[in-house]
Amino acid sequence: MINMPAVNISGGKEQGGQDVRARAVDRHPARAIGSRESILTLNCGSSSLKFAVFNFDPELRRILSGSVSNIGAADSRSRAQSADGAVFWDEEEPSVNHPAAIDAAMNRLERVEYIGAIGFVGHRVVHGGPDCDCPELVTAQLEARLRRLIPLAPLHLPANLEGIVAARLRLPHALHVACFDTAFHQSAPPIARRTGLPRDIEKNEIRRYGYHGLSYEFVVDHIRETEGAHALEARMIVAHLGAGASMAAICNGRSIDTTMGFSTLSGLPMATRSGDVDSGLILYLLQEKKWSANDLQAMLYEQSGLLGISGRSGDMQSLLGMATDPNVRDAIDYFCFQARKRIGALAASMGGLDRIIFTGGVGANAPAIRAQICRPLEALLPLRLDDNRNAGNRPVISSNASSIQLNALSTDEEKMIARHVVEIAEKRTPSGEKLYERSARNSGRSV
Repeated sequence: MINMPAVNISGGKEQGGQDVRARAVDRHPARAIGSRESILTLNCGSSSLKFAVFNFDPELRRILSGSVSNIGAADSRSRAQSADGAVFWDEEEPSVNHPAAIDAAMNRLERVEYIGAIGFVGHRVVHGGPDCDCPELVTAQLEARLRRLIPLAPLHLPANLEGIVAARLRLPHALHVACFDTAFHQSAPPIARRTGLPRDIEKNEIRRYGYHGLSYEFVVDHIRETEGAHALEARMIVAHLGAGASMAAICNGRSIDTTMGFSTLSGLPMATRSGDVDSGLILYLLQEKKWSANDLQAMLYEQSGLLGISGRSGDMQSLLGMATDPNVRDAIDYFCFQARKRIGALAASMGGLDRIIFTGGVGANAPAIRAQICRPLEALLPLRLDDNRNAGNRPVISSNASSIQLNALSTDEEKMIARHVVEIAEKRTPSGEKLYERSARNSGRSV
C-alpha cells in the first residue's frame, strides 16, 4: 500500500495540518479499492475531465468512473458512479481549470475510496509527436517535449499537461504513464501521411497524424477478443462520432487512413470544430478580411461545426431535440453528408469495404444519425440497415441481407489506457512475475 499524504495542488495539507488521507481511511476503513496495484485513468479534454479506477487484475475490473464537465464555466458539474451504476455524487461544482477539477475529484474520491491504494495513473495525451508509437512513462523530459508540441494541438495538449502535473502533485509516488491518441496511426502507409506540401517543408513534425487512436485500439482489441484475430482481416471503417469526430480505415488491426490529419481540426465537422476548410478560404480571411491568427484559431476550434451552423448548440443530442429549427436541421444534415463522403473515400483507400463500426457518444447512441448516414449509401454499397436493430442500439444494426456488416459499439478509452499502463508496469517487473499475481497473493485473493 502506498503511504502518501493527501496534497492539494498548491502543495500543502489541509488547514490545521490534518492529513486528508488519514481522515478518509478512518471514515471508511473497509472500503479500500484493494491493492497498491489499482489504476487511475485521467482523460483531460479541452473543457472536461473523465476519470476511472480499475483493479490491477487480469480482467481490469472497473471500480468507478466519473467526469467533470464544462470546466472553466459557472455551470461546471461533477459526477461519479460505481461499476454497477450506483451514483456517488452528481452536482454542480465550479472548477476554474483542470488542476482544480482534479483536486476536487480526488477530494471526493477520498470520501468514497482509499486513494492511497492507487499505484498507477494513466493519462490520455492527444499528441505524442512524429516519432511516438507507444505509451511512455511520464518524465520531466517527456513533459518538456509535450510542451514543445502544444502548437500542434493547442486545444488539447495544455489540458493534458495540466492534468499530468496536477496528478503528479497529488499522487507523487504513483507510476504515471502517458498514452497517445496519435500512436495508433503510426502504422499508416507513408502515402497516407503526406500533406501535399513541398518535400522540404513536409518533414520533422509536419505530416498527417490522425487522432482518436485509443478509441480505435479499443475497437480492434474488442473484435480480437470477442470474434477472434481472423475477424480483423476485414476491411473496416470505424466511425468515432462524438464532440470530436473522426473515421479510420482499418485492416488487419492497422490504420490505413483516417479523416483527421495534421491537427484535430481536420476531417469531419464536430461539436465546435469546423472540420476541413478550403485553405484558400483561410488565406482569404487572413489577407483580405485582416483576421488575426488568434481570431481564426478561436473561430475554427470553438465557434464552428455544429454550434456555428446551428447557432444553438454543439451537442448532437440537444440538436436532435430541436430539429424543427431550419438551422439546426442544416447542421445535422451537413454532418451526415460529410460522414457519408468520408465513408466512400476511406472505402476507396482500402479497395473495398466489409464492415462499418459506429462508436463514440453519437456513433454508439444516436440511431437517427446512423440512419441518415447509412440510408443513402444503400444505393451505392451492398449494405442494408435494419430499422429495429438500429433503433435498439443493438451490436449488429445491419439486416441479414447486408453484405457489409454494420455495428454500434460503445468505446472505452479509459480501459484502453489502463491496459497500456499494465503493459508498461509489467515491463518494469524484472522477475517476470505478473503484478496482479503478486497483488492477489499479498491480499489473499485468488487470481
